[in-house]
Amino acid sequence: MEEYEQTDTEMSVASATTAAAANENVQAGLLKNMVPDPGWFDRDRSKFEDWWRGIRLFLKSNRVNGTDDRITVILARLRGGVVGIYAQKKLNELDKDNDTQDWDEFVKEIKTTFSDKFKAADAEWKIETFKQGKRNTADFIIEFEALAMKADMDELHAIFLLKKNIRHDIIKTILEYLPIAMPETLKEWKVAITSVGQGYESTEG
Repeated sequence: MEEYEQTDTEMSVASATTAAAANENVQAGLLKNMVPDPGWFDRDRSKFEDWWRGIRLFLKSNRVNGTDDRITVILARLRGGVVGIYAQKKLNELDKDNDTQDWDEFVKEIKTTFSDKFKAADAEWKIETFKQGKRNTADFIIEFEALAMKADMDELHAIFLLKKNIRHDIIKTILEYLPIAMPETLKEWKVAITSVGQGYESTEG
């Protein structure tokens, strides 16, 4: 039987694949080192929003992808009082072999349980009257998104307020689009508004 010998092309492909994998591992290591561990969450609801953002970045940078693994990492950083009791309850659920955790449901549950209700109520009030005025369009969109997220607002109402509170000339221009080009989702509305707004601002100096 003849021995198989790799062709130059095959060796080049193998070498390129190995180099790409090594580069990806190096980049992953750099990202991991750049994102700090957010530490403990110990029931101070005013700090939950910042802690939650930190833990999400930590999970992503460390490539913790499995639902049970992500939940375990989070529970390991909950301690004290009702927070510790909640962590123990969820840990007991994880210990059950027949229990399957759902990530989206867990996120909704922990945010509902520990988020600052006063911040949410304040954001709900602010976003209703949050008008663009003379704000830069891109800045307005960023601030609007932050308020909508804090208020846990549904997409339809967010679109309604965005159209209501953006500059009138921007909305008027978009409403003149052909039906096929008319934005439908919140993401599409934000893109259209930003594009038109920046167009106006580039001519206004």
